[in-house]
Amino acid sequence: MFGAGGGTSSYEEVGETDLILLWGSNARETHPIFFHHVLKGIRNGARLIVVDPRRTTSAQWADLWLGIDVGSDIALASTIAREIIANDLHNQAFIERATTGFGDYRESVDEWTLERGESVTGVPAKVIREVAHAYAKADRAQICWTLGITEHHNAVDNVLTLINLALVTGHVGRYGSGLNPLRGQNNVQGGGDMGAIPNKLPGFQDIEADPAAREKFERSWGVPIVPKYGWHLTAMFEAMEHGDLTALYVIGENPAVSEADAGRAQRLLAGLDCLIVQDILMTKTAEMADVVLPASASWAESEGTVTNSERRVQRVRKALDPPGNAQDDIWILAQLAGCLDFEWGEVTAESAWDELRSLSPMHAGMSYRRLDQLGGIQWPCWDEDHEGTGFLHARLWEEDPERQGPKAPFSVTPYEPPVDELTEDYPLRLTTGRRLSDFNTGVQTNRYSSPLRRGETIDVSPEDAERLGIGEGERVVVSSRRGSVRAPVHVDQGLRPGLVFMTLHFPDQVETNTLTIDATDPKSGTAEFKASAVRIDCLPETAEPRA
Repeated sequence: MFGAGGGTSSYEEVGETDLILLWGSNARETHPIFFHHVLKGIRNGARLIVVDPRRTTSAQWADLWLGIDVGSDIALASTIAREIIANDLHNQAFIERATTGFGDYRESVDEWTLERGESVTGVPAKVIREVAHAYAKADRAQICWTLGITEHHNAVDNVLTLINLALVTGHVGRYGSGLNPLRGQNNVQGGGDMGAIPNKLPGFQDIEADPAAREKFERSWGVPIVPKYGWHLTAMFEAMEHGDLTALYVIGENPAVSEADAGRAQRLLAGLDCLIVQDILMTKTAEMADVVLPASASWAESEGTVTNSERRVQRVRKALDPPGNAQDDIWILAQLAGCLDFEWGEVTAESAWDELRSLSPMHAGMSYRRLDQLGGIQWPCWDEDHEGTGFLHARLWEEDPERQGPKAPFSVTPYEPPVDELTEDYPLRLTTGRRLSDFNTGVQTNRYSSPLRRGETIDVSPEDAERLGIGEGERVVVSSRRGSVRAPVHVDQGLRPGLVFMTLHFPDQVETNTLTIDATDPKSGTAEFKASAVRIDCLPETAEPRA
């Protein structure tokens, strides 16, 4: 929406802001290093407000916790926006100077009274009002979010509605005020920056809309670039289903377990003509592969760079040689290129990076020497005299239209409830997430013991446990419209009645993604991991789970 696909602020600003709105993120457990900056902000007097269906360990640090009903984020943000506008708390000068589409946006949120917001979100009207006034009146404010916002069938609209809040108050483009998506895994930001998305070349240069960029890459690479967007991950699985995608090369991913509706994902992967997996461990996806290429652990066995959620590019240095027949990822790719009659010569991490710098203007000034010297640099960094950019979009505050550049558009974001409807047969809302002790599908963490680990459970509220007649540790059957799993019960005081929680960390114990729905956002392709409808059945151990 602002012309660059990265968070607008630095971590330092989170420690020096006045209000932190943590929305759909349990950063205390899922981004613990970042949460240290949140704690610094709290110690410096910042107010923390957490929006999350669960009373998480992050929410326990908050001044206010908004226990929102799953999937009603747009309704809540629209109600906050209407309250701000109705009370003349919006930044009219910023709106007129730096934005477009405010009239249509204001009209779209006008129906979201405090009363309606309460009825849809489950958050009391007085609490919504308090948040609206606190955010609008804060001198500096940060909105930070993660997968609790993006793993929905309307993921992009969820993000856009948070951007709308920043635009209506002017909380963007200034030190201490901004919008920050916290990346779900190490170097997710760097992957997008390097072009590992289907519509952009490295440096967020558009494949279809930027012919000058295409020409530049074609000259460097010596091959034509087709001006057509590719498939994102969800579209790839759809193409497998239709027979349009028959070969897949998977690098450092475990889609057999990590995809929603895992039964469907595994069936489609098994039906491929050719599946190649390049990874450091024998994942479930690798077990299905025709060819497995043993790779290096990039954090310890490779040279290179990594980019974090504040857009800081940092050097990674090799400490160990890969074991056995494992090889560096770049070496593997270069050898494969040679087999396909593309002679790349000897490719090193630094030579690949220097090629990237020659083609991506926002990385141009980041030589290895400067990255070492400065301890990392935040993009954009236009040349070797530039020190990087701590926060983005200060241009929006410029009076001169030429210096200001493109205005930021408001977005109309209609509310839609979760796709998987709650019914008498499936009355509980399952949301998924992570815990501090483990990571994703458990491939890297389950091989090690942890005093924090308790294995997979179906977490339920005390009220639901009593109503269902189940207790701590009791094994039950959890069923959705897609399948069933067995799991032990954990009674969680942080859950409200009607809400249950599971992780993806222990697929060998409980394959949680058997339950999740693959309803996807048409703009991003993200599946709705956060909002499945399930039931819990108390069955004898000898009984078979119902499909």
